[in-house]
Amino acid sequence: MLNFKYMKVKGLRWWIIGLVCLATIINYIDRSALGIMWPEMSKDLGLSEQDYAWIINIFTITYAAGKFISGKVYDKVGTKIGFVLSIFFWSLASVLHFFAKGAASLGIFRGLLGVSEAGNWPGAVKNNAEWFPIKERALAQGIFNAGAGIGSIIAAPTVAELFGVYGWRVTFVIIGAIGFLWIIPWLIINKALPKNHPWITEQERIHIVSGRHESRQNIENEKALTVLQILSKKEAWGVIAARFFIEPIWWLFVFWMPIYLFKEFDFNVKEIGYYAWFPYVGAMIGSIAGGFYAKRLMISKSTDFTRRKTVNIGAFIIVISIVGAIFFANTPEKFVCFVFLVLFGFQFAISNIQTIPSDLLSGKSVGTLAGLGGSIGAVSVIIMNWLIPVITVDSYTPAFIILAILAPLSALSIKYLIKEIKPIEDQ
Repeated sequence: MLNFKYMKVKGLRWWIIGLVCLATIINYIDRSALGIMWPEMSKDLGLSEQDYAWIINIFTITYAAGKFISGKVYDKVGTKIGFVLSIFFWSLASVLHFFAKGAASLGIFRGLLGVSEAGNWPGAVKNNAEWFPIKERALAQGIFNAGAGIGSIIAAPTVAELFGVYGWRVTFVIIGAIGFLWIIPWLIINKALPKNHPWITEQERIHIVSGRHESRQNIENEKALTVLQILSKKEAWGVIAARFFIEPIWWLFVFWMPIYLFKEFDFNVKEIGYYAWFPYVGAMIGSIAGGFYAKRLMISKSTDFTRRKTVNIGAFIIVISIVGAIFFANTPEKFVCFVFLVLFGFQFAISNIQTIPSDLLSGKSVGTLAGLGGSIGAVSVIIMNWLIPVITVDSYTPAFIILAILAPLSALSIKYLIKEIKPIEDQ
């Protein structure tokens, strides 16, 4: 019988972030399934596009509330138990879709999915603050965010094929079951924080701890700030505003791209599956590229310079790509290529925006600020979801114009509200 007590795992932190990335892949398969199968689900349940907007906003509202709640929960119970709670309940919510009878029941199940899936993001930010030195955090966040792209890539063709074989009800059960299975390796591998994990090598332990800011060497003993204390900091509002402006860019395509392909090009579920995955390849590449770029810059540049430059580059790519889509995306092939670039730019920037809470605050408060940013960011998504059916009656151009404006506003929020990206107590 193997004795795991004295086992050492080289690069344990990468196994941890790998599992978080896998959870995110599952997360995005779950949430993408509705939009992909909606053309047929709506016929089966007798629902309209207005019903769709209402249902996804139920998800978004609970998602917004869930980010704030889960941020506090993760700061209280830790990332090990926090992720178990999140993925257990969102997997349960996915399974419950099997029993949907109409807009009301579907809305309830999407609401449970939203509040439970929300924990993935503040949990990942907190996890990365615990397991990675400052110079590697953007890369770790990029790996985590790549899960969103990979999940969306996998979701479109996989969900379409599962739908073709089993129908939409059983498809939701299958993807829910995958989430339950994830809990097993997570509990086995994530035994404790780096300081006390029995499998971590001494070299890696030193690498993680010594790579934190000098005032953050012992995060386990730090005291958490209250929400009011966090909100009293101008820098926190910079994070919140940046998330508010940038979040709709991602979610418009997650929620509405399948509907756009259905309306503009008369696509069925299988055709949506064949096309909708491609833009998320750009998202996956952008996540990793943004992380690697930040890591490389930090060899010679400050955290402040690195975060700002990376976010600005991402915002520029978003604007140029959306303008290109407005004027030149007259075929489905051209459209998904421009969205590829939009999502590349988004993930290039967001990996660094999401890392800023850990640059500003101590470990016991990171989850709370990350959750606040996510919650407020979801508010702008809710607003856009209500607007889309109204402003896109004749064309999606008004929606694209709004997104092109939001990207630079996100970068400007960081520029003017955060004096310098470094621990607040040192400012």
